[in-house]
Amino acid sequence: MAGTLNFYLIWLDWPERCFRAGAAEVALLKSLAPKGSRVVRVTGERAFLRELPKATHAIVWSFKSEWFARAPRLKVLATPAAGQELVPTTGPDGVTIHFGGFHGTIMAESVAAFVLAWARGFFRPELREKAWPRTELSGVCTEVAGTCAVIAGYGKVGRAIGAKLEALGVSVAGITRHGVFAGDRRLARSRLDKLMAAADWFVLALPSTTGTDGFLSARMISKLPRRCVVVNVGRGNAVDEKALFAALKSHRLAGAYLDVRCHEPSAAALESPGYVPELADLPNCIVMPHGAAFSPRYLERCIRELKEDGLV
Repeated sequence: MAGTLNFYLIWLDWPERCFRAGAAEVALLKSLAPKGSRVVRVTGERAFLRELPKATHAIVWSFKSEWFARAPRLKVLATPAAGQELVPTTGPDGVTIHFGGFHGTIMAESVAAFVLAWARGFFRPELREKAWPRTELSGVCTEVAGTCAVIAGYGKVGRAIGAKLEALGVSVAGITRHGVFAGDRRLARSRLDKLMAAADWFVLALPSTTGTDGFLSARMISKLPRRCVVVNVGRGNAVDEKALFAALKSHRLAGAYLDVRCHEPSAAALESPGYVPELADLPNCIVMPHGAAFSPRYLERCIRELKEDGLV
């Protein structure tokens, strides 16, 4: 270790290729790190724990609190994830914990793509039964410009989504724990009901760790107009799936795009009282497999953000 300024330990194994570090990510980190630093990529928990005592920086998808005791040199623990479910939010004195904040640029494109596709009639499965559904399609196509979006979770991701929608001519308002906003301008909380009543798009970009369970409840749905489409790219716990299912089935809401679910599909999820598998069967509900942030540049953005934030 003599002469080594920093030791960067990368353990980023994940089934999806864009979330799995390879030679390109190692080379990029080496090019950005101070001269004399080492960059080591490992696969598997055993290899990670073997190298951890040497690490000054660890970039991981998951980390157990008890592992801090194995890392006397650790200065930075970083994860690409925005969610805080798999990495401790606090650590020993002198260790900076960093969660990814770069996702907004990618996720904004996913939201904009859905909004455009919905408005132009791409997600109208009932029209596929028609040999030439031109007349029917003419009755469902709308323009995105001039519509209104309310974004719950108006942090880095929510604001990036808002900026992309504004570029399409959508007026945007955001909700945070601290208030209601239009851009950087704080609005009176009394405006919220009026904003929701005007929403064509209700976008959720909420984390799972700040008391957001069931945020989109039957009561919240009742404040939205029938034409409104719900878009959830945050965490699935924020949606009361039973209330959403009832609203979509009865056409109390026009539609929904769910990139995340109350529980990610699994055997355990199917046994959860909050999970409604029938949501995916509704023709006005588009379900995707938690992929709003997929991008071949995902880990590149993560590493460059660490550099910009002074953590490389």
